[in-house]
Amino acid sequence: MIARLSAVPHERFHLGALLVLTFSTGIIDAVGYLGLDRVFTGNMTGNVVILGMGLAGADDLPVVGPLLALVGFMVGAALAGRVLRAAAAGWSGRTTALFAAVGVVVLGLAVVLMVVGDEPGRGVQVVLTTVLGTAMGVQAATARFLAVKDVTTVVVTSTITGLASDSVFGSGDGKGSGRRVLAVALILVGALVGAALLKAGLGVALLVAGLVILVPTLAGAVRARRIAVTSPVGG
Repeated sequence: MIARLSAVPHERFHLGALLVLTFSTGIIDAVGYLGLDRVFTGNMTGNVVILGMGLAGADDLPVVGPLLALVGFMVGAALAGRVLRAAAAGWSGRTTALFAAVGVVVLGLAVVLMVVGDEPGRGVQVVLTTVLGTAMGVQAATARFLAVKDVTTVVVTSTITGLASDSVFGSGDGKGSGRRVLAVALILVGALVGAALLKAGLGVALLVAGLVILVPTLAGAVRARRIAVTSPVGG
């Protein structure tokens, strides 16, 4: 099993791992928007729009939550960028550590929600969305470091644009449409699954999201270690 995993080309493995993380983002954003005061913690485009409408007083939309989630996202992205600044290209120990940290944080927040219940106070909600935003910033920046085209794990607007623009109905031949469709579909399905899991509890939904994040993280760690052991010294 491990040998087969290490035989997968880097580009293909990275694509698969980031697609799984895209699915987890759909779950997390469903939790944030539906369960934690209408705050997106992964999709910062939507979060900024909510913040703008909230500042205008529209529909009693929140302001503090989206603002702190945005700040947290930027802090997380900056932190990941700093950690990866001197890292070798591709999957490394630092990549594993950052993705693992995201998964552990999400699992930790799941435990918190299981303790406090499905109706946390406004203060607890703000703390939760801020921490989730920070974790998603770490994930997004780490995914960006792996540089898989059209798959950011947190947003699909540019992916949809490329899908339509480069299609046979646009200016291209549809190259890359498969991964783009998968990215859009997985964040959609993730949101659907997240919304369904909310019936079992906010903590349950985040628990599933955290475990999903750790699956490709563990696979990446095992794969990288296997490749390092089997590669010729100095090769």
